[in-house]
Amino acid sequence: MIGLIQRVKTGSVAVNSNEIARIGQGLLVLVGIEPSDTPSQADRLLQRILGYRIFEDSAGKMNLSLQDIAGGLLLVPQFTLAANTQKGMRPSFTSAASPELGERLFDYLCLQAHQQHNNVAIGQFGADMQVSLINDGPATFWLQVP
Repeated sequence: MIGLIQRVKTGSVAVNSNEIARIGQGLLVLVGIEPSDTPSQADRLLQRILGYRIFEDSAGKMNLSLQDIAGGLLLVPQFTLAANTQKGMRPSFTSAASPELGERLFDYLCLQAHQQHNNVAIGQFGADMQVSLINDGPATFWLQVP
């Protein structure tokens, strides 16, 4: 399971020009799911997302987590993260989970996030989404749970 984590000042998702999710300061996480992923990997990814220390403390060091700052968490499904880009000029998506598995694991991740964190917003699985953000730093990290 893949999480592309972006520290943001603000983030939002719109579908058909209608905003469906918004956060202020926090993390916008693009979530990619692979065929071999399981709920235990989703649990581990969420644990890392919530505890990953990428917010600055009073000394200006990346020493605080999303939970420490009580920031927003915006989870956005993005199957293209699992694309194989090793050869050719067009990505292959055979390394991405099926839509059924992807949706089931994304829904599971979102449910767990709501149970463990107060400020959670969610993109829409399978939709053509417009994602907007102001990346803070920029600070972007690739987390992958094998």
